[in-house]
Amino acid sequence: MADHATPNLPSRDLDATAGFYAALGFRATFHDPGWLIVERGTVVLEFFRDPGLDPASTAAGCCLRLDDVDAMYAVCVAAGLPQTHVGWPRLHPPRVEESGIRIGALVDADGNLLRLVQNP
Repeated sequence: MADHATPNLPSRDLDATAGFYAALGFRATFHDPGWLIVERGTVVLEFFRDPGLDPASTAAGCCLRLDDVDAMYAVCVAAGLPQTHVGWPRLHPPRVEESGIRIGALVDADGNLLRLVQNP
């Protein structure tokens, strides 16, 4: 296995987080009362239980570097995530930013920001 890193993100309720990500095609590969790991292809996300988390003020986030941002975005739309600039969960469509990189965003039910970044 190649070296890699996985983000550790907070979750108020690991069961709810597992359900949210299952709707996006992730499967739980580990789940106990304090920790959750979900995988979708080569993308691995880890969550720790944080019942006092305030989704409105969390700064937690990560980048998902994807070969097909549009496909992941379509999965999110099909799961019924709203395209809005307030609340959570929410979705922001991919667009080419000043950097020249195409980036969208998913904010999950706990306020975690997952940037959807198109691989070059």
